[in-house]
Amino acid sequence: MERCLFVLLPFFLGVAQAVDRSNFKTCDQSSFCKRQRDIKAGQSPYRALLETMELTNSRLTLQLINDNNKVRLLLELYRLQGNMTRVKINELKPLKPRYEVPDVLIQDPPTEPLSVVAQDENGVVLSLGADEQRLIVSARPFRLDIVEGPKVLLSLNSRGLLVFEHLRLRKDTKSQDDAEDGEGAEKTEQQAGGEQAAEGDQLKEEEELPGTWEETFKTHTDTKPNGPTSISLDFSFPGVEHVYGIPEHADTLKLKTTDGGDPYRLYNLDVFQYELHNPMALYGAVPVLLSHNTERTMGVFWLNAAETWVDISSNTAGKTVFGKMLDFVQGSSETPQTDVRWISEAGIIDVFIMLGPKPSDVFSQYASLTGTQAFPPLSALGYHQCRWNYNDQEDVRGVDQGLDDHDIPCDFIWLDIEHTDGKRYFTWDPNKFSQPKDMLQGLKDKRRNLVAIVDPHIKVDSNFKVHNEIRSRNFYVKNKDGGDYEGWCWPGNAGYPDFTNAEMRAWWASMFAYDQYEGSMENMYTWNDMNEPSVFNGPEVTMHKDALHGSWEHREVHNIYGLYVHRATAEGLIQRSGGVERPFVLTRAFFAGSQRYGAVWTGDNAAEWGHLKISLPMCLSLGLVGISFCGADVGGFFKAPSTELLVRWYQAGAYQPFFRAHAHLDTPRREPWLFGPENTALIREAVRQRYALLPFWYQQFYNAHRTGQPVMRALWVEYPEDSVTFDIEDEYLLGRDLLVHPVTEEGLKSLTAYLPGKREVWYDVHTFKKHAGGQSLYIPVTMSSIPAFQRGGSIITRKDRVRRSSACMENDPYTLYVALSPEGTAEGELYIDDGHTFSYEKNKAFIHRRLTFNDGVLSSSNLALDSQFTTASWVEKIIFLGARKPASVTLKTAGGSETRVEFEYDSALEVLSLRKPGVNAGADWTVLLR
Repeated sequence: MERCLFVLLPFFLGVAQAVDRSNFKTCDQSSFCKRQRDIKAGQSPYRALLETMELTNSRLTLQLINDNNKVRLLLELYRLQGNMTRVKINELKPLKPRYEVPDVLIQDPPTEPLSVVAQDENGVVLSLGADEQRLIVSARPFRLDIVEGPKVLLSLNSRGLLVFEHLRLRKDTKSQDDAEDGEGAEKTEQQAGGEQAAEGDQLKEEEELPGTWEETFKTHTDTKPNGPTSISLDFSFPGVEHVYGIPEHADTLKLKTTDGGDPYRLYNLDVFQYELHNPMALYGAVPVLLSHNTERTMGVFWLNAAETWVDISSNTAGKTVFGKMLDFVQGSSETPQTDVRWISEAGIIDVFIMLGPKPSDVFSQYASLTGTQAFPPLSALGYHQCRWNYNDQEDVRGVDQGLDDHDIPCDFIWLDIEHTDGKRYFTWDPNKFSQPKDMLQGLKDKRRNLVAIVDPHIKVDSNFKVHNEIRSRNFYVKNKDGGDYEGWCWPGNAGYPDFTNAEMRAWWASMFAYDQYEGSMENMYTWNDMNEPSVFNGPEVTMHKDALHGSWEHREVHNIYGLYVHRATAEGLIQRSGGVERPFVLTRAFFAGSQRYGAVWTGDNAAEWGHLKISLPMCLSLGLVGISFCGADVGGFFKAPSTELLVRWYQAGAYQPFFRAHAHLDTPRREPWLFGPENTALIREAVRQRYALLPFWYQQFYNAHRTGQPVMRALWVEYPEDSVTFDIEDEYLLGRDLLVHPVTEEGLKSLTAYLPGKREVWYDVHTFKKHAGGQSLYIPVTMSSIPAFQRGGSIITRKDRVRRSSACMENDPYTLYVALSPEGTAEGELYIDDGHTFSYEKNKAFIHRRLTFNDGVLSSSNLALDSQFTTASWVEKIIFLGARKPASVTLKTAGGSETRVEFEYDSALEVLSLRKPGVNAGADWTVLLR
C-alpha cells in the first residue's frame, strides 16, 4: 500500500509547478451550472399566489407556482432585528426533506413585526420599519423589491432567473413505483406531491439532460439518486458598480463581471499553486457578497453549503414599475446596475439581506448572524516559523536557538506531517520525535510555543488506535453503498471522519486531552490542513459527492466540512484545559462562521511577486466577510524566493493579521538568517516592528471579537464616500488608524500611496513627517522601507522594548503615540488582559481604557468600571505628533498628586516627547500641556 502511495506522490507533487486546471471543473463541465446558465434572463415562470398569504407577527408565508410545471414552492419572509431581511424558498411538498445548513447561525435570528402597507391583485407591500423601507412582493411574475422612499435598493428575481429544480422520481423508477402502489391504494400527501413533481418532467427545459441523474468527470462517476436539485436566484443592485466578497479567490478586491467567462466558484478544493486572477475555487468558501456606492453598503448572505457559482454582470437599470399601486417607483434608465446570480447544486434558498447602510452596519449585521472573530491568545499575533518539515527535535532546537542568536522575536515553531509516525495523526515519529515533551518544555522555557498538524484523513491501519476507535464507533463518512468511504491522502489509504456528526466532533475534541494525545502540552496548538476535504484520488482532488454523511449526501454539506473540523479541534483545545485557555487553530478550508474558531491562511502560494501582491486583496476580501485572522505564507510555499522578494514579503507579512513563514519540503531552507547579515537585519527590523505593535494588534482583535469590525480593512470601509478608494487594493488600513502600503513589486524605487480624508492628516510612522489627506503621495523607497502612516486624531499604543517572544514582553512598559488632528485632538484605546485565558470574558479580568487628548489635556479613563485586573506595565513614554512646544508638562494622578514631566521638542517635525511619566498603564491619570 505504501508503495502505491510513492507511485502517486510524484504526480501530485509534480502539479506543484503550476495548477493543473484540467483537474477542476469549469461551469460547462458542471452539469447543474451549465443547465442553470443556459437559462437566459427573461420572463419568470413563477407566480406568487397572493390568496395563500399568511402573516404572523414574525413572518409572512405565501406559495409560488411555476406555471410551466405547476410545482409549488413555499416563500417565507422575515424582518430581522438590525435592518435585515431573510428570504427562504423551499418546495411546498418535497419528496424528502431538502438540506438546510445547521450550526452556522449563532442563534435563531430575532425578528421584528412585519405589517402590510398595501395590497391588491398585483402584489403586496410590507413595511420594514425604518426610513420608509418597504418590501414589495409582485405577483406576476414573482419578484421582490426592497425600496427606501423612491429608491430601489435591491431586487430579487427581477431578471427572472429563479430556478428551483424540484425533487422528483426517475422516470423508470416512477412506473415501477406506480405498479407497486396498486390500484386504489391510498396515497400520502408526500407521495401526491411527488406525483405532482413527476408531472413536471414533461417540461422541455426539465427533460433528462446529460448529468441530471449521473455525471462523469474524467474517470469519476457521480451518481445522483435524488436527481437534479439545483437552485438559482438573481439579485439586482441599481446604482451599484462595485461589489466585493465571496472569498476565496486569488483575484482582485473588486469582483469582476463574469460575462463571457466562468462564474466565481465556491467549492472548497485542494489546489496546488493556484493561478492568479482566476475565478476558480480555492480552499474556502464564504457565500457573502457586499455591494457599495457612495450612498450605501449592503450585503447578501447566501446560506448554502453545496457547490455554488456566482455570476456578476454590469448593466444599466431599466425602469422598474410595480403595478398600479406603486407605479411612481421608477429607476432611471441612466443608472448603472450590478446583477448577481447565485447558483447552488442542492439545498434550499435561504438568503439574508443586510441593508447597512454603512459598511460598519453590514459587518455588525453579519456578525449578529454568524458570530465574530475568535479572540486569539496574544502569542498567536506574533511571528510563526514553519516549514514542511523540521526534521527532528534537534532541528527544532536549532531553529529555536537560531532565532535567539540572530535576535529575531518568535512565538511559534511549527511541525508539518513528517513529525508523525507514518502520517498517523495524534502520534510522533518514534525516532525523530521520541521525546516530544522535552522539546515542548525547551520551548516553554523560552516562553515559546509549538503547533503540530492534525489532518482529518485517518490512516486505515488495524494497528492504529485512532482508526480503530473511529471505525468501531461508526464515525466514518460512508460511500454510496453504505461502507466506510476511503480515499488516498498523505498516509496512503485513509478514512474520513464524519465531522457533521456531533458525536464524532465530541469524540475528536476528546482526543486533544493530554492523556489522549500523548506528548502534548499546554504550549502545543493545532493546524488543520487538507480539510476541504482533500482526497488525492477523488474527483477534483476531493470527496465523491454521493458519499454519505448520515442521510445527507456529501454534495449538500461539502463547503461546511472544513468548518466542522476546525470547530471540533478548537473545542478540543478548550476542553483539554477545562475551559480555561483560549485555543489557537489554523485551518485551510473554511465557510461562513469559521471566524469563530481561529485563523485561516491563503494556502499553497508561490514565491512569486504576483502571489505577494495578491495576498492583500485575498485577506481584505476575507475581512469583509468576518474572517479577520488571515495571512499568506511568507516567502511563498512553492519555489525559492529571491532575497529581495523574501525581505519584501516579511515586511508585508509583519503588517498582516496572521504572520507565518512557511515553505515546501522541496525548497531550500530559508530561515530568516540564511541570506546574509544585511538581509537578516532587514527581516529582523520588520519582525521587531510587528512586536512593537502587538498592543495595537491585540486591541484591534479585541474590537473585532466584540463588534465584528474587520482588523485589516479596505480603504473604502472607513471612507465610504470617497470613490477613489473603491478600487484600491495595494494598501489598506489596520483598524481605522494605521495605513499600510507594503512594497510588492520587484526593484521598486518609489511608489504612490493614496492618503484618504480631505480634512485629515497622516503621519509617517517612521519619520513622523506630516502629510495632508485627500492626496496621492509620492514615496521614495529603499530596501528598508515599509510605508505606513498613522491617522491624525488617533492614539496608538506600542511596546518599544522588543524581546524574544510576546510573553517575555508581558510586563514591559508602553509608549503612546498621540497623532494630532488638524483640530489638535486625538483619541484611542488601551486593552490589557492576561493574554491567553477566557478570564476576560468569564471574570471581567481585563483593563480597557479610553485615551483622549483635547485642549492640551491627555487623559486615561476607565471604559470598564466593573472589570478586575491589574498590570505591572507602566507608561514609559508619550510622543505627540503635530504638537506645539509647551511651556510645561504636568502629570496628575487619580490620587491628586502633581509632578512635572521632562520633555523634548523637535520644532522641524513638531514632535513632542515626554519621558518617563511613570504612571501605571491601568490607572487614571491626566497630562497637561501648558
